[in-house]
Amino acid sequence: MSFKPSTVQVTKPVTPTTATFRDDLFKGKVVLSTGGRSGIVYKMIRVMMAHGADAAILGRNGPENEKAAAQLSKETGRTCLPCQADVRKPEDLKAAAKKAFEKFGRIDFVICGAAGNFDPRADEGGSLAPIEGLSENAFKTVVDIDLLGTYNTIKATLPYVRESQGSYIHISATLHYRGLPYQAHVSAAKAGVDALSAVLAVEEGPRGMLTFFWSTRPISGTEGMAKLSPKGDRNNDAMPLGRWGDGDEIAAMAMFLFSDSANWITGQVFVVDGGENHVRVPQLPYPQAVLDPKSMMDRIQAKI
Repeated sequence: MSFKPSTVQVTKPVTPTTATFRDDLFKGKVVLSTGGRSGIVYKMIRVMMAHGADAAILGRNGPENEKAAAQLSKETGRTCLPCQADVRKPEDLKAAAKKAFEKFGRIDFVICGAAGNFDPRADEGGSLAPIEGLSENAFKTVVDIDLLGTYNTIKATLPYVRESQGSYIHISATLHYRGLPYQAHVSAAKAGVDALSAVLAVEEGPRGMLTFFWSTRPISGTEGMAKLSPKGDRNNDAMPLGRWGDGDEIAAMAMFLFSDSANWITGQVFVVDGGENHVRVPQLPYPQAVLDPKSMMDRIQAKI
């Protein structure tokens, strides 16, 4: 029998984590996250709570953080503790980690998910811009949030995670794999996060701790890289698996890495992107984007 290759793009559906993992997989466990009130980290926390974990989510915006924690508790029937904290301030993170430990008696897992990549209109100095148009404040702000914020989170939680022989997940990106224009600040910061995670794995492995870092893009329901695609659906065209990822699929990777099945894996990077990084289609028209940045910025701002 001969089979003809399909000429139609095949896209597999999103599979719920309940189809693969036990409902009580994380019963008695506690996960702490930065950047957990929205986006993919919110979905990671929600899924882990749905499988039995309690959680603490940290964020600068106190009211919004409290709203997200209440929603997570309502959706899952577990306890989510909101902690107001700025990852650039070590004292905030230490206070939040202490508060979480006093509430739950343990911290098993930490997700370092706080990140910054600012709107071109933002006053704090962030923008999608080539290096010549990227302010020193923009570069510093993103490095402070992404890289220094990850370091501060590790420092604040390390004693608790050592005690539970737990695990860290650091959310990275694929930007620095290929010199993506307009993303010097985020690329530098995420490359640093990758290196920091690898060192943590080597230093803390003998104490029973595990650490992972992964790159993920693009994910439906998040702003992220959509701003970099003036043609709108261009990312779908470049996806071997035919569609953007779903936050629950990112959560499924967290489920596995935080489970006992991953006890002999550490210090590894996992690219969860539907194969997009292998295709390497430019997110911005090249070389026009770097030769005529003004016209490109006009297009990006119009899209926003």
